[in-house]
Amino acid sequence: MKKGTLIILLLFVFTGLFSQNTINDKFGKGFVIMAKDSSFKMRAAMRFQNLFIVESPIVNDEVKFDQASSNFLVRRARLKFDGYAYSPKLEYKVELGLSNRDISNISPETRNAPGIILDALLKWKFAKNLELWVGQTKLPGNRERVVSSANLQFVDRSIVNSAYNIDRDMGFQLRHKFKAGNMVFKEMVSFSQGEGRNITQGNLGGYDYTGRVEWLPMGDFQSKGDYVGSAIKREEKPRLALGLTYDYNDRAAKERGQLGGYVYDKVSVTEKEYHSLYSVMADMMFKYQGFSLMAEYVDKDATNGSVLKDTLGNSFTYRTGMGFNIQGGYMFKNNWEIAARYSVIEPRKDTKRADERQYTFGVSKFIVGHSLKVQTDVSYTEEKAQGGAVYYGDGLMYRLQIDIHF
Repeated sequence: MKKGTLIILLLFVFTGLFSQNTINDKFGKGFVIMAKDSSFKMRAAMRFQNLFIVESPIVNDEVKFDQASSNFLVRRARLKFDGYAYSPKLEYKVELGLSNRDISNISPETRNAPGIILDALLKWKFAKNLELWVGQTKLPGNRERVVSSANLQFVDRSIVNSAYNIDRDMGFQLRHKFKAGNMVFKEMVSFSQGEGRNITQGNLGGYDYTGRVEWLPMGDFQSKGDYVGSAIKREEKPRLALGLTYDYNDRAAKERGQLGGYVYDKVSVTEKEYHSLYSVMADMMFKYQGFSLMAEYVDKDATNGSVLKDTLGNSFTYRTGMGFNIQGGYMFKNNWEIAARYSVIEPRKDTKRADERQYTFGVSKFIVGHSLKVQTDVSYTEEKAQGGAVYYGDGLMYRLQIDIHF
């Protein structure tokens, strides 16, 4: 079945189910279907982000507005389904990406098909505070990546996340949570294929192993606010979350592990020439009343260096290096927010990539929380060539985005 036919059928199903019925659910919460015997529950929702972006290069520290480019696009468009089947202890989540940016995951390993499926996940609560996740979803990596694109503080994530996150993968995750007094502890481990989402042919490299621990010394946030950008819920008491992740992608088959171009279908390698990627990630989230602060540090490296070479003279470079991001904002009582972000990435020297720094200032109006909002931001980016001593202006970017969930 073609992608367009599938989407049309889904829209007809929604129309048939709900066009003649008044529902009790609130805006932004989707539609809920419940079986009479409570053996099945499904919530269906849709969201999209429409983006306007203007980018202008900087040459010799002068902004070249006459060389600026602009674009309108559908940044994201998603269909989401979640609920439980048979028992509330067996939950599921399915998320489909419909925009061109969502499905641009075409390669021979995905049979050259669009990557429509973002999440296809079962969650089995088989013991108290213990869950087994099976399927395709986000790995327990850096906080900014795990925060849903529906709940971001800015128009989009930082350059640190773009360079070094570990994204989605297919496999197993075991998650545990417990309390000690007011403190909350979370532990997560995962075993996955290591090549990202929607892979149908492989495994070209080895597997991926991820472990993460979190400590919330002041107790839980309201409405899972440790993974929500901005102070949507004004915490009456200070709340802090600290997280630490280690990820090891054995014989990484892609440039960035789960993301980027394939390495092993472009070069001829022997067992000794395989490279593995390993990442250390540390992050935090703090909220108090209308103030929010999130920071994270990422260090990604490769065994045997970042450049993979073979006996035929071919080479391919992994995306490795260090990144740091810090961002904060204040939510006024009228639901306007001002926010600022500083991000820096320093690639490994053997990648021959430039260091980057980016400064972002944003203003957002939250009409119905993250379910209906208008966000705008301006970013100034600087670069420093490998071996250089000074950062130079590289580009200026303005973005305006409307985000709606229903």
